[in-house]
Amino acid sequence: MTEHRKDKEKEKEEVKSDEKDKTQDDPKSPYEEAEQEEVEYLNQEREEEGQGLSVKVKPREEDDKDKIIEKLRRELKSREEEREQLRTAVEELKDKFLRNLAEVDNLRKRLEKEKEDYYQFALTEFMKEMLPILDNFERALKIADESDGKTLKEGVELIYRMLLKLLNKYGVTQIDVSDRKFDPNFHHALSSEESDEVEDVEIVEELQKGYLISNRLLRPTMVRVKVPKKKSE
Repeated sequence: MTEHRKDKEKEKEEVKSDEKDKTQDDPKSPYEEAEQEEVEYLNQEREEEGQGLSVKVKPREEDDKDKIIEKLRRELKSREEEREQLRTAVEELKDKFLRNLAEVDNLRKRLEKEKEDYYQFALTEFMKEMLPILDNFERALKIADESDGKTLKEGVELIYRMLLKLLNKYGVTQIDVSDRKFDPNFHHALSSEESDEVEDVEIVEELQKGYLISNRLLRPTMVRVKVPKKKSE
């Protein structure tokens, strides 16, 4: 029974081998050919779709480039407009600065002219008030030979008082040295001598009067002073 089974299996193998050889040698059936053609058609269609897809990508890339270029152009135009606005603003500021500078220069010149006119006017008024004093000096000189010394002295004292009054009117006052205290800010010592009688610098004699104008030094008083004697070691 075993041999009979072996013979059956051998026959099956031979049949299969014959079918295989027949399949290799025989041409394809119409059904198989149609199926193969359909497969080839589908593959070709896929390839065409792939090519179409690649073709579609190119216009999209071109569109993106155009959009980027257009965006850059808009940005460039915006920058140019901003630059033009800044240039206009700079020109306006420059023009305003030059006009202000001219106004300041004109104001300076006007103030200098007004200052000069003020001084000339003030000096004119001062000289007008000096003229009566000068007239009195001329009268005193005319009657000097015809009058005694007392009359001449009284006339000179009158002129002196008139002059002081005029100076006081314009803020000029004499520096007072009645307290005998020496102040280097207002006094100038022309000579000095040591003395045991003083403990600090003291004015001994007023040699020339000093004057203030509006409480500021106009001319220092010339004086002679005593200074404490140096102690010997």
